[in-house]
Amino acid sequence: MFPFTNYRYILYILIFFFLPACSFASEHVDFLDDDYYTNQSPTEHVPDPLEPFNRLMFQFNDVTYIYVLDPVATGYSKIVAEDFRSIIGNFFYNLEEPVRFVNCLLQGRVKDSGTVLGRFAVNTLFGVFGLGDPARTDFNLQPTDASLGQTLGTWGVGDGFYLVVPLFGSTTLRDFSGTIIDSFMATPYYSWADDYIVTAGIYTTKEVNKLSFHLGEYNELKKISFDPYIALRDGYFQYRKRQRDE
Repeated sequence: MFPFTNYRYILYILIFFFLPACSFASEHVDFLDDDYYTNQSPTEHVPDPLEPFNRLMFQFNDVTYIYVLDPVATGYSKIVAEDFRSIIGNFFYNLEEPVRFVNCLLQGRVKDSGTVLGRFAVNTLFGVFGLGDPARTDFNLQPTDASLGQTLGTWGVGDGFYLVVPLFGSTTLRDFSGTIIDSFMATPYYSWADDYIVTAGIYTTKEVNKLSFHLGEYNELKKISFDPYIALRDGYFQYRKRQRDE
């Protein structure tokens, strides 16, 4: 029987790909900080031919965030101390370093690939399998971002068009395709259990843990935005530009 007829596989896929609501906003970036917009060039233009659909998905994500993800992450943050949440975040980040290493190589960023590899080795060996980040604190090896979406852009692949994915957030056709492949590449580093519900729970913990550090930011952005849809769309491209420039 085809495996996806089993509800466990369906649950695994849904959480694996679609849990990171407002994914770009949950990274280490503060859209409420005025300095973020200082000396920013105009937002890059990417077609949005699916705007009616995207706005509908934005509303769906908005309701899901307000009534599901935000309360869960808030409760989680009250139960789990910030220091321990940082340790959990370090651990998951370290597991994904091999994927960043591969993308750095594919982009021709040899120096960055060495940094990523060095971080992975140091944090795995001396950071108790990535629970700590001595690579940054003791060796000044700063985190380096590299995704397949960036790789495809380096190779000249266009964005396609802007897209709002249910329970994922702002992206483009190219970046979301890259995210899916990156996720498959990272799968071996998360496959600790044969039970797909357990594996899905691991991914859920990872994303809720990440979101717990950014509680309130999304609601504040909505309050100061005339059109939150446009604000999130522009914010996504500003964030992506900063990734390229750093």
